[in-house]
Amino acid sequence: MRFHNDRLIAAVLFAGMGAFAADTGSSSGAPEIAYDSVPDFLKLPADLHMGEPSGVAVNSKKHIFVFNRGNSTGPAYGATAAQVLEFGPDGKYIREIGHNLYAWSFAHTVRVDKDDNLWAVDKGSDMVIRFNPEGRVTMVFGRKKEASDEGGPWTRVNPPRPAIDGQFRQPTDVTWDPEGNIFISDGYINSRIAKYDKNGDWVKQWGDRGTESGKFNLPHSIAADAKGNIYVADRENSRIQVFDHDGNFLKVIKIDIPAPANARVWYGNAFTAENPPQGSRRPGSPWAICITPGPGTQYLYSADSYPGRVYKLTLDGQVLGMLGSTGRQLKQFGWIHEMACPAENELYVAEILNWRVQKLLLHPPK
Repeated sequence: MRFHNDRLIAAVLFAGMGAFAADTGSSSGAPEIAYDSVPDFLKLPADLHMGEPSGVAVNSKKHIFVFNRGNSTGPAYGATAAQVLEFGPDGKYIREIGHNLYAWSFAHTVRVDKDDNLWAVDKGSDMVIRFNPEGRVTMVFGRKKEASDEGGPWTRVNPPRPAIDGQFRQPTDVTWDPEGNIFISDGYINSRIAKYDKNGDWVKQWGDRGTESGKFNLPHSIAADAKGNIYVADRENSRIQVFDHDGNFLKVIKIDIPAPANARVWYGNAFTAENPPQGSRRPGSPWAICITPGPGTQYLYSADSYPGRVYKLTLDGQVLGMLGSTGRQLKQFGWIHEMACPAENELYVAEILNWRVQKLLLHPPK
């Protein structure tokens, strides 16, 4: 089936059809997936506390890494809030990686590559750091503002400032294709994907601010499949865009499943017909995505902030099932910011509002 253009997608949305064309790949009425959350999974020392865990990753040894907005010094604004914590497969605390690292400012996401290198994306310092499995820095991307200059966060202007090769403005995530090429989503100020080769040399960029195919409004999360296709959670545009590893647009995935009538919000007033959810709060709007590893069938998981669900999809974009809701109890979620999916039925979700990471065990129907 040929991919449709954005105008046709909008027409299908407006018509309220239950199933979308191939380029949206979603359907209403997806079944609920039964699941459990392992109680008190991560075990912290008595003198260490979880702040906002914005990132979570799992390596080949089943060690869990949490990029935590903790260890804060300074006032509420301008604080340093970033630390990488490592836990064993049983959830027992092992160590902190990169203590007092120069790049640390405001944690965003953490990933592990095929060689068990750890990658941390710091939104506040505009830097991406690679650690080897021993926890030493082996590669650096971006550059933070110098302490000798007048400091301050990047400001949003309209039209946006043009992106600069090799420089980031509040980057969000990182992934790799099978050849080891590096893809960085950038981000809150820029609206593009930056590509480097496996040696860390700049290759190209693609994307800009906009709603057309190939453009972004906050590329917030990024993942790659076994073929090297790149999936970008275009959060404010409420869609996942898929590209080949050269940045050629392939398709768009939209999740169009309405929130239940009793859906809650974590804080603030409930949404109404007069005050509907917008942008990143729309049901299905992707905050975090991950793809299960190969070989074999791979699955795409996507999480929204409202109504607080995780969706299981095929790589073509068909919604196979969903789970969860907003809340503060076990098996409920408060803004899932990053997910790790080392197996089809094993998920780790980092929630910035509930200050925790949950390990989820899924029980899909047989």
